[in-house]
Amino acid sequence: MNRLSKLYEAYIFDLDGTVYLGDAFLPTAQETLQQLRALGKRTVFLSNNPTRTREAYADKLTRLGLPSSPEDVINSSFVMVQFLNKRMPGATLHVVGEQSLIDELERGGFTISDKADAIDAVIASFDRTFDYWKLQVAFDAIRAGARFFATNADRYCPAPGGGEPDAAAMIAAIEACTHTTVEAVVGKPSHFMAEAILGVVGVSAENCLMTGDRWETDVKMGLDAGMDAALTLTGATARTDLDHATVTPTYVIEQLGDLLPE
Repeated sequence: MNRLSKLYEAYIFDLDGTVYLGDAFLPTAQETLQQLRALGKRTVFLSNNPTRTREAYADKLTRLGLPSSPEDVINSSFVMVQFLNKRMPGATLHVVGEQSLIDELERGGFTISDKADAIDAVIASFDRTFDYWKLQVAFDAIRAGARFFATNADRYCPAPGGGEPDAAAMIAAIEACTHTTVEAVVGKPSHFMAEAILGVVGVSAENCLMTGDRWETDVKMGLDAGMDAALTLTGATARTDLDHATVTPTYVIEQLGDLLPE
């Protein structure tokens, strides 16, 4: 398609596969974001990946050449803290996830435990340290009555040269052995994350554009929340994949530079 013909008040961007891949900006991403900021547009970055804190994501963007603050970033661990604070404040948790998620949950007032009879909820997440012991604790806790939530349900995380198995694998392992379906997934495309975005940007959904590289998460969430949604072909989705998509993006773009009107 050609470039967009209009501007929005707020732009929400997925990170991996949309803004950058690995430690490099994708083509036109940096200059596009700089131009949107120069035009006074709110830019917010979004990730289902909880293996970095908001501070770490902001530091990475700054190091790559786009100065950013933690308030510019929303990730699934941030949304999980909000979600749990509304439903189970101060709960004791078992986390099938990495240290960055544990740190954010502890800062949010939650206790982490491996004692099954003390655990109120099991949290599944992207976990490159996943092992049998973590699965055993999750199994014992859920069988003892713990609730079961997840940060995200991505099957893989884009990475240079391919990808890494993501939280869907951890969720599947826990569901298989406990015969219990995850109760809620708070990351994209859930309304929990959409509500967090709108709370941060401070403008109405119709004045927001969600941009990402996955129709089943980024695009679906944006459209479900009442935003327009742009699918970029720089990451996980090829144009031919859209033949099987169950949602239709407002826009399909080759790169982020296409967001700027000519």
